[in-house]
Amino acid sequence: MGSLKLGSKPDAFTRRGQAWFCTTGLPSDVTVEVGEMSFHLHKFPLLSKSAILGRLIEENSDQDECTIKLSDIPGGARSFELVARFCYGLKIELSPANIVHLRCAAEYLEMTEETAQDNLIHQAEIFFNQVVLRSWKDSLEALKTCDVLLPHAEDLHIAKRCVESLAAKASIDPDLFGWPVSEHGAMHSPGGSVLWNGISTGAKLGNFSSDWWYDDASSLSFPTYKRLISTMESRGAKEEIVAGSLTYYAKKCLPGLNRRQSMGLVPLNSAAATLSEEEQRHLLEDIDRMLPLQRGLISTNVLLWLLRTAMILKVNRACISNLEKRVGMQLDEATLEDLLLPNFSYTMDTLYNVECVRRILDHFLAMDQTMGGGSPCLDDVMGSPSLAPITAVAKLIDGYLAEIAPDINLKPPKFESLATALPEYARPLDDGLYRAIDVYLKAHSCLPESEREHLCRLIDCQKLSLEACTHAAQNERLPLRVVVQVLFFEQLQLRTSIAGCLMVSDNLEGSSRPLHGSGTIATSGEAGARWVTSAAVKENQALRAGMDSMRLRLAELERECSGMRQDIRKLGGAAGKDGWAVRVQRMFSLKMKLQMCSTEEGKMSDRHRTASAKLEKLQAKVSSHKKHLTIDA
Repeated sequence: MGSLKLGSKPDAFTRRGQAWFCTTGLPSDVTVEVGEMSFHLHKFPLLSKSAILGRLIEENSDQDECTIKLSDIPGGARSFELVARFCYGLKIELSPANIVHLRCAAEYLEMTEETAQDNLIHQAEIFFNQVVLRSWKDSLEALKTCDVLLPHAEDLHIAKRCVESLAAKASIDPDLFGWPVSEHGAMHSPGGSVLWNGISTGAKLGNFSSDWWYDDASSLSFPTYKRLISTMESRGAKEEIVAGSLTYYAKKCLPGLNRRQSMGLVPLNSAAATLSEEEQRHLLEDIDRMLPLQRGLISTNVLLWLLRTAMILKVNRACISNLEKRVGMQLDEATLEDLLLPNFSYTMDTLYNVECVRRILDHFLAMDQTMGGGSPCLDDVMGSPSLAPITAVAKLIDGYLAEIAPDINLKPPKFESLATALPEYARPLDDGLYRAIDVYLKAHSCLPESEREHLCRLIDCQKLSLEACTHAAQNERLPLRVVVQVLFFEQLQLRTSIAGCLMVSDNLEGSSRPLHGSGTIATSGEAGARWVTSAAVKENQALRAGMDSMRLRLAELERECSGMRQDIRKLGGAAGKDGWAVRVQRMFSLKMKLQMCSTEEGKMSDRHRTASAKLEKLQAKVSSHKKHLTIDA
């Protein structure tokens, strides 16, 4: 921190209670009262430096005891003490902590060059311009003192000059040498030792990033900090740097954002405890207005914590709406933990603020449509990079629905509204939605059958995985209609899979026939390969017999499936409870047979692939052997 020493005489001031005395050997002939403090001084040193004090002394010269009152001098008694020492030529030290006080007091007392050469105004301006403004820390320290010296510091443009100096230094690229990097990072020689004078052509800065000034700037009062940010924006500072500083300031000054202190976000600031709830509310509203409205500048979890704090502080509706829009723009980056916003309303309809999440989702869907989101085919959903955000949001919302489902106050229309907000193509699989509905049905066991069926219609049984189908087929909470649909589509998928396997088998059989009926191997004389060919043919014949058996079993399954369809048509008839039990048992029996068939199908398919690979290797060996025999001949 820079400093400048003025004067050469030893200290001659002593304090006795609320009074200061100058011990020069001469009796005091003037008393200056500044607040509760009185200064017993001499007329000549004062009037020789200050035009104001000279006029006041002259006005009171006819009194026996000359008393001057300076109730509104900037900085009060502390500033006048330094001014008085300067007038007597005593040793004083100018520093960033007192320079603003001295400069404002000197201006108030008219200590100009017309009154005396090298007067206090001149000395203070030299120190302020050549020392304070050139240093980041000195400018910051001087700017902090301006808050208690308004409007004098504004009238003299001291605060403005400090802000412009800080803004210029904070806007400098940290990868470049110069201010303010040289103050914060040590200069090292190429060998690693610190240079004693800080000068070296090969010097390199330590680790530095663009957020080096965040903590220093957060120590400013918010009006001053706001002024600094505005000046930086006018100088073309990057939006991500400005946004980072604003969120850092909010984390440090709003106690609601420090609930993750143990995770190392930002340490608690004592200033946060001094802010009233009203001040915190205005602070958050101002920060929201200052934040750039652009995706990715601030992490989604920080935005959600800002939104949570805004709800706690009950900020205006415009601020909450802006924060919801910011979260909606990057909802695909949110986590389920941060999305669980408690309901702070007095009604307490639900445990979590479902309406807020719905508005956030609407903002995301509106942005997705604006960016050209469409309704692609289901086969393209998993592989399209452009659909990755909306599929991530669908997974997040399904998880959110599963978390809020146990809330007994959550009504089916509100649950359904959030579940159906997403387009159909957003969910490649409905497993997450099925899980959420299952949790809801379990928590709301008294739900009427009609509402259960209505909720279950949200599930597309064709988009359930095998594990979800297995669980649904045994789920007693689901309506019977849904169980039947799950079994039907599972059987349909299995039938399609078996048909595809048979098609592959026919192709393999057709490709093996030329090899089996060819007389080339038998008449070419390659005795070393004949036994290999014979073994492969036998294995192929065994595979064909197995596939014929599978065809018969498939025909039997189709007959049983046909009978099941007829039973389903009769379910609405006069079947009693025992009849229902028998039919459901037959359905599950068929399901087990289908699974066994699927297992056999996989085994047969593996054996076909193994036989095909062996035949290809055999053909390669025979061709090589024939070529070798031809060369020998």
